[in-house]
Amino acid sequence: MSSKYFVCFTIFILFIFASIFYSGRTIDYRSKFLLFTSLPPSNATPCSSSATQPRRRPLNVYMYDLGMKYNVGMLKGPHYDGPPVTIETLPEFPHYTGLRRQHTVEYWMLASLLYPENGTKQQEAVRVLNPDSADVFFVPFFSSLSYDTYHNQGNETESKFDDQLQAEIVDFLQKSKYWKRSAGRDHVIPMQHPNAFKHYRDKVNAAIFVVADFGRPSPSVSNLRKDVVAPYGHVVETFEADNFSDPYDSRTTLLFFRGKTKRKAEGKDRKQLEKILSGQKDVVFEANGVTEGGVNASTKGMRSSKFCLDPAGDTPSSCRLFDAIVSHCVPVIVSDKIELPYEDEIDYNKFSIFFSREEAKKEGYILDQLKSISKTKWLEMWRYLKNITHHFEYQYPPKNGDAVSMLWRQVKHKLPAVKLAVHRNRRLKVPDWWR
Repeated sequence: MSSKYFVCFTIFILFIFASIFYSGRTIDYRSKFLLFTSLPPSNATPCSSSATQPRRRPLNVYMYDLGMKYNVGMLKGPHYDGPPVTIETLPEFPHYTGLRRQHTVEYWMLASLLYPENGTKQQEAVRVLNPDSADVFFVPFFSSLSYDTYHNQGNETESKFDDQLQAEIVDFLQKSKYWKRSAGRDHVIPMQHPNAFKHYRDKVNAAIFVVADFGRPSPSVSNLRKDVVAPYGHVVETFEADNFSDPYDSRTTLLFFRGKTKRKAEGKDRKQLEKILSGQKDVVFEANGVTEGGVNASTKGMRSSKFCLDPAGDTPSSCRLFDAIVSHCVPVIVSDKIELPYEDEIDYNKFSIFFSREEAKKEGYILDQLKSISKTKWLEMWRYLKNITHHFEYQYPPKNGDAVSMLWRQVKHKLPAVKLAVHRNRRLKVPDWWR
């Protein structure tokens, strides 16, 4: 019996050698045996190697030619009009504070398309002059500035002028063959102020809106599926000199808040937070005294605090979050319905603390949780903040990775769904039959 086994073994060995040297080729004999099929070749390289990555194609953006009364004319004075803005006639953005500085995304998106070097470098979006080559169409209507300039002044005549501008934009778009071609789905309209384009949003609600959050409009008008969430323009200056040898101990205040508590909607919770946090050790809670010391007081307070409280305002989000980010003060976010900019690319859990509205109402709960965060953990969050601050900067000239660059990339992320909807609607006889 043993000789029989010996013969079988000899034949097996001869078979292996024959396979190796057959036709003068070297064969990976591991593939012949199931045992080796799970072992990768030792020289395998990841498929995402930068050497094999194609150059990213920028988003092609066609910008409609609109008279200045719809955009930068508002920076020159109410009812100012003129021919479509060019790089030569683009005014510098004024050094506004308050609401006008917070809702400025429309200006920076327009400016990025007018930038003389637009298209000469690797950028997220480039302006094209041929609409047939465009991926998306940008509507340069400053709807937020229009609301602040006309509607928000308490003057009925001026409010009607804001409504008139909205109506004219809707009429212009609905007559455009490019709007008709996609029902507006591939159009981008900034509406960062929660009341911007207030009376006519539902007339253009197929478009991609650039918004601060979804606190005011109904989900059928504005939602995360089609729209882009933009950061507020921060009011405090960016902390450029935050290079202390011990940043943790140099920030002597544990938790800082400075703002209004007499608010409507979700903002009513601020009054409860004031009751719980005011007077606590290592906490600065300054309510309704924001005019005293102005922005300078807020800047100093944020830069000297480890954590900055960001409760919901009149809507789920507020500018305070972005002031905290550029101050490198770890945000403490109290909002159940907040949506955040570029959250498919940035993990806010790495540099922010989140509490629900119910958790925030528990006596001592927020402070106990913050005190339990170690110095090591806080420093990790602080370093992360410093590394991502540039993504929240609106600026001109634009830079790769800044707020506008990130927003154009977010618009690009919406395109597959836009194309799907456009292609389907062109051939369907019964729209959305499956609903």
